[in-house]
Amino acid sequence: MSNTKNAVYPGSYDPITNGHIDIIERGLRIFDHITVAVLTNPDKQSLFTLDERLEMIHQCFNKNPRIEVDAFEGLLVDYVDRKGIHTVVRGLRAISDFEVEFQMALMNRRINREVETIFLVPSVCYSFLSSRLVKEIYRLGGSIQQMVPDVVDQRLKEKFHSRHNHRQK
Repeated sequence: MSNTKNAVYPGSYDPITNGHIDIIERGLRIFDHITVAVLTNPDKQSLFTLDERLEMIHQCFNKNPRIEVDAFEGLLVDYVDRKGIHTVVRGLRAISDFEVEFQMALMNRRINREVETIFLVPSVCYSFLSSRLVKEIYRLGGSIQQMVPDVVDQRLKEKFHSRHNHRQK
């Protein structure tokens, strides 16, 4: 695998969106293998559990041998070092993303000079999309069908339906 080009695409994926999928699919044009690394952050309250997020991502890629789905906690630079993969893929939607991502890429490189960050710009139709917005739109009764894979749409229905029923009891 020494000549194989590998990358890690980290994120919380709470939930995965069509924008994430766009970046992964386009990343596969550049890389032979992408590890979708789901961050577990105990300080952050996620709508979906880690297992739910991993399962949804697995379902989206239907056992594609070029995509690995994994979880990590702690520093990204430590994770990529353990994996032996030193290229990180990040998506940039707006100028505000660039500032945050640029700072993070520089810090990662400061900690580990082996780590390179590649920025991909999403397709225009996903340039506004974020997991936070998807959850908010869904919570307020809007349609998210064009924004997320079917499995995510279904899981959001189940999640919010069970929460609504739980509150009524």
